[in-house]
Amino acid sequence: MTESEVQKQLELILRGTVEVIQLDELKDKLTLSLKENRPLRIKAGFDPTAPDLHLGHTVLIQKLQHFQELGHEVIFLIGDFTGMIGDPTGVSETRVALTKEQVLENAKTYQKQIFKTLDPKKTCIEFNSRWMAQMPAEQMVELCSHYSVARMLERDDFSKRYRDQKPISVHEFLYPLVQGYDSVALKADVELGGTDQKFNLLVGRDLQRDYGQKPQVVITMPLLEGTDGVRKMSKSFGNYIALEDKPGDMYGKIMSISDTLMRRYYELLTTKDLLSIDAQHPMEAKKALAELIVQQYHGADGATQAKADFQQRFQSKDFPDEPDAHVVLKSTDFEGLDTASLGVVDLLMQTGLLPSKGEARRLIAQNAVQLDGKKLTDQDDNVMLEVGRQYRLKIGKRKFALIEFKNE
Repeated sequence: MTESEVQKQLELILRGTVEVIQLDELKDKLTLSLKENRPLRIKAGFDPTAPDLHLGHTVLIQKLQHFQELGHEVIFLIGDFTGMIGDPTGVSETRVALTKEQVLENAKTYQKQIFKTLDPKKTCIEFNSRWMAQMPAEQMVELCSHYSVARMLERDDFSKRYRDQKPISVHEFLYPLVQGYDSVALKADVELGGTDQKFNLLVGRDLQRDYGQKPQVVITMPLLEGTDGVRKMSKSFGNYIALEDKPGDMYGKIMSISDTLMRRYYELLTTKDLLSIDAQHPMEAKKALAELIVQQYHGADGATQAKADFQQRFQSKDFPDEPDAHVVLKSTDFEGLDTASLGVVDLLMQTGLLPSKGEARRLIAQNAVQLDGKKLTDQDDNVMLEVGRQYRLKIGKRKFALIEFKNE
C-alpha cells in the first residue's frame, strides 16, 4: 500500500520538474514519511529584492502548494539576510546591496502575496536573519572552511567573471554558503529552486552532510518564460505578469501569450489535466487559463469582470471608449507648426505603455502596431500628425492609446 501511495505522491511532485537529486532518496524519504506518519520539511527561499512577485516566482510557490496538498510541512524562507548580500546567480558583476529597510519592506508584500496560493495555516514563514544575524564571527569563519575557492569557481557565473577578469567580491562567496546553511538550520528534507539555483541547492546537500544531517533532496524547476515566449519572465524585460496586476491587465496579458506557452503555463501554474487541455480549442483553453489565474489572485468577481471587459474590449473591432493612454501633443512642442513629423518608435514611447525602445521596435517588426487601422511596419519611419486631429494607436493585441495633436 505504501508503495502505491508513494507513487501517487510522486506523480504530483514530479509534474513540471527539471531535475531531482536524487530520485531514489526522494522515494526513500516519502516511504519513511508515510511509515512514520511524519511530514517532510519542504524549503524554498525567496530574497525580497523587489517589492512584487510575478507568475515566474509562483512556479516554486505552486510546487510548495503541491507538497501542502500531500500533507507535508512547507517552509517559505524569506532571505532577509541573503537579500542584503545579493544573489550572484546569473549576473556579470557584483549586485548593488540593498539596505535592511528595503529588504524588510519588500518582505511584507511577499507575505501578503504568497497566501493567495499557499494555505497560511499550513505554511511556516521563516527569515534567515533569525540564525545568521546571531552567528558569531568564529562560527562564520568555520562555515567558510567547508568550501574551497576552487569549488566556488565551479559556478558558471563565477568562472566566467574570473575568466573575463571581472571582479568578484569576497562577500559574494558567502551567498551560496548562507543559503546552504539555511538548510542545516531548518533541517530541510527537500529544497526547491529554479534551474539557475542548482549550485546553491547542492551546497545545502554538502553542508548538511558536514553537519551530520541527511542531505536534502534537490528539486529544480524551470524558469517560466514571459509573455514574449522567449526570455524568462522578468520585470526588466517588460514581459512579466505581476500578482498585483489589475484583474483586467492580468487577464489580457495571459490572453496575449502563444498557444505553446499557454500549455506550459497550465503545466507549471495549475494542476489541470494536460490531456484535457490539449483536447480543447486553444482559444477556449486560454480563456479558461486566464480566468483561473485571475480568480486565484483576485477572486471570482475579479475574474468574471476581467473576462467580460476583455470580451467587450479586445474581441470587438471597435476602439475602446477608455484607452490605456491619452497623449496630448502640442504644436508649441513642434515650433508652432500645424503638422508634425514624429518617429514611429518615439510615438510609441510617448504613450508610456512600453518599457523600452527595444520592445517598441520588436512590436513594429512583428507588425503588431496600427495607427488608425494602418499597420506601421518600418521602425525608422515617421508619421505625420495634423493639428486638431485625434489618432487611434493600437499596440499589440491589448494596448490602446489615443493621440491628440492640439494647436497650443
